[in-house]
Amino acid sequence: MAEYVGTAVQNVAVNQNVLFTETPVPSCNCSIVHREGSGIVTLRGNTNQCRALYKVSFGGNIAAVESTAAISVAIALEGEALASATAIETPGATGAYYNVFVAAFVSVPKGCCATVSVENISTQAITVQNANLIVERVA
Repeated sequence: MAEYVGTAVQNVAVNQNVLFTETPVPSCNCSIVHREGSGIVTLRGNTNQCRALYKVSFGGNIAAVESTAAISVAIALEGEALASATAIETPGATGAYYNVFVAAFVSVPKGCCATVSVENISTQAITVQNANLIVERVA
C-alpha cells in the first residue's frame, strides 16, 4: 500500500494531472512507484500469478476557477480517463470547494507495468486541494 498527497492548493489545467507532492505512506516494495511532485504512479505486475490487482482510490476537494459549469476529475489508466471512476460536480459558485471520491481496480499483467493518474477532464481549469491518492495491492 502507498499514499500520495497534495495538500496545497493547485490549479490543474484541462486534461492535466493532479500532482502529488508528499508521500506519507511509501510503498514497502517496488510494485508501486512514484516520484514526488509528479502526477503519475506506476504499478508493476510483479507476481507469480497471471496478473497483479490494485485498488486505486482518490479523494480531494475541487473547485471551478472560471464559471459554474460542471467540473470533473477521473482516475486515468495509461492517460485515458476511466468513465467508471469519474467524479462530476456542478458548483453553485466559482471558487466553492466540493469533496469528491472515486476508486477503481487496475489489473496489471505479469511482467508488465501500468500508469495511473488523476486527470482534470473538465472543459475548464479547476483548483484542487487536499488531494489524496491511495494505492493498495489486493491480489
